[in-house]
Amino acid sequence: MTDLDALDTAILRELQDDARRTNRDVAAAVGVAPTTALDRTRALRDRGVILGASLDVDLAAIGRQVQALVAVRIRPPTRANIEEFRTWVIGLPETVGVFVVGGSEDFLVHVAVPDNDALYGFVIDRLTQRPEIADVRTSVVYEHLRKRQVGPMTRSRPGR
Repeated sequence: MTDLDALDTAILRELQDDARRTNRDVAAAVGVAPTTALDRTRALRDRGVILGASLDVDLAAIGRQVQALVAVRIRPPTRANIEEFRTWVIGLPETVGVFVVGGSEDFLVHVAVPDNDALYGFVIDRLTQRPEIADVRTSVVYEHLRKRQVGPMTRSRPGR
C-alpha cells in the first residue's frame, strides 16, 4: 500500500471529481502552487496510484438498458481454464467488467445488453456453450450505484 498524505488525498479527491480539471484549478482547490500540484500529480502517476482517466457512459443511452451480473463456475478450475475464460469473456462486446473471485464461483461477469432476449442469448448461446463452464447464475441489475470518489483507508487500531 502506498502512503498518501493529506495533499495527495486532496489532489485525488479533486481529480476524481473531474479528471479534466486543469492543474491550475486543482492547485487552487487544494491550496498549493501549481508547480506543487503538478509535481504531486506526476508522483501519484509514477507510484501507480493514478492509473489514468476514463469517460463514464450512460449504458442505457447507448442502447444497453439491461445489466446483469453472471456468476460463472469453471470446471476443472485449472490455471489454463481460468486464464483462457478470462481472456475470452473480457473480449465479448456484451461484457462491461469481469471480477475473478473466490468462493463458490470463479467469475462475476458484468454485462450490459439491449434487452432480456439479448441477455438470454448471451447466457444460453455464448456462455453455456463453452465446455469449461460448469454452472452459471444470472442476477439482473435494477440499479448500479457507484461512488465517484474513493479515498485511502485509514488504519484503525485493534478493538475500534
